Amino acid sequence: MSYRWPNKDPDETLDYSVDWSRFLRTPAVITSVDWFVDNASNVKTAINPTGTVNGLQNVSETNTTTVATIYLALGTNNKTYKLYCRMTDNAGRVAERVVLLPVKER
Repeated sequence: MSYRWPNKDPDETLDYSVDWSRFLRTPAVITSVDWFVDNASNVKTAINPTGTVNGLQNVSETNTTTVATIYLALGTNNKTYKLYCRMTDNAGRVAERVVLLPVKER
């Protein structure tokens, strides 16, 4: 199952989040987050801070104990990106969510 974020304009730099609070079991908290996006060949590729993959730029990323956030810029008009948010918690559990991000000029 994929989630979907609202449309992003290629000229915008916006933050997008994945809330893990319903997944995490108390007292578990996020210890690390990794972001990925499909490249031009549809291969899952790490998108590191300040990096660009397939025209989409990771400006920065942050997380709290329950929410992972990525700030995205650029993007190709009329393209839907597939992003992956992989979270590791303090109990060593690893989980991943897929989110679709449509890019459309406004």
